[in-house]
Amino acid sequence: MGIFSQAASRAQNSKKKGGGIKGFFKGVFAELKKVHWPTRKQLITYTGVVIFAVLIMAVVISAFDWIITGLLSLILGS
Repeated sequence: MGIFSQAASRAQNSKKKGGGIKGFFKGVFAELKKVHWPTRKQLITYTGVVIFAVLIMAVVISAFDWIITGLLSLILGS
């Protein structure tokens, strides 16, 4: 099947399923029902992990910046 025939097939299927804005939102809500939402405890844990990882990366990047700035000032003599 070629690319154009696949696109035409999808277009026909979307018309059958109720294309347009109404069909789009029906599809969105149908997909949201399939999502596995985390519990409150999981959400708090995952948020803490992300904040911790961001802070660690900020410290690492700041340290590299400080080291590179120091080396450049020694090399350039300013």
